[in-house]
Amino acid sequence: MVYVRLLTRAEIGMALALALRVFMRFEAPDYSPDGVETFRNTLAEEGFLDRITCYGAFEGNVLVGMLATRSDGLHITLFFVEEPYQRRGIGRMLFEQAQAQVAGLEMTVNSSPYAVQVYKRLGFKEVTKEQLMHGIRFTPMRLVPKK
Repeated sequence: MVYVRLLTRAEIGMALALALRVFMRFEAPDYSPDGVETFRNTLAEEGFLDRITCYGAFEGNVLVGMLATRSDGLHITLFFVEEPYQRRGIGRMLFEQAQAQVAGLEMTVNSSPYAVQVYKRLGFKEVTKEQLMHGIRFTPMRLVPKK
């Protein structure tokens, strides 16, 4: 049985390691070496942990997915699920936990090319075309809650 909960500060390092593993497997092939370095540097940036709220999905006591937000929960900054657990509703569980914390407010994300369809299934819409910054390719997207 998979469950989702807020991670403690001590557990966030484990979540960032998961994020890097999944990034390297699925997203790094779409990025330049500069983009991969930018992603790695972001995870290690001083103060990064102070700016995020991180949720973890667990099967038993094993972390299988993570989602991190910033800007008071209104912007998704990291969202990764281990490969064997993808397409099993775990990402939706993580997203719904984060969304519940912002009580129907608009959320944003800068989606990687790999995840655009995932975010569309969650209800996000593209704000503009794909961008490139510091080697990172992303599509700005927004979720406007239903009223």
